[in-house]
Amino acid sequence: MRILVDADACPVKDEIYKVAFRHAVPVTIVSNSPIRTPAHDLISRVVVSDGFDAADDWIAERADGAAVCVTADILLADRCLKAGATVIAPNGKLFTANSIGSAVATRAIMADLRANGDAIGGPPPFTKADRSRFLSALDDALVRLRRQA
Repeated sequence: MRILVDADACPVKDEIYKVAFRHAVPVTIVSNSPIRTPAHDLISRVVVSDGFDAADDWIAERADGAAVCVTADILLADRCLKAGATVIAPNGKLFTANSIGSAVATRAIMADLRANGDAIGGPPPFTKADRSRFLSALDDALVRLRRQA
């Protein structure tokens, strides 16, 4: 088991470390620029090029049934799900084969609206409840993977 993190804008890195240490699961932090990480044997950091989707490509190439991927990127979530990984958004939402299709479609609609100049706003602010939901979802995912192994 391992946790792969799309880390450039991830607001729950500290929570990931906390759960990973408790479960003794390695974490790979993937980013386009160096990010400070704890000095710990379970934590590794990969800095990819600043090319378009370089971090996404790195994560998707390594996603499989033993990986939990943490990302808010819907297209990366779709790629990871297709590779068999468990995918969790930083707000604790679990992406599934049943939910990803509508998420991709909604993303496309929102992109079209933005391209046409419609002011649609951004995502809601990140809350303590989101952080709590994430901790629970990550813990549950690791327990589930451990039982399957």
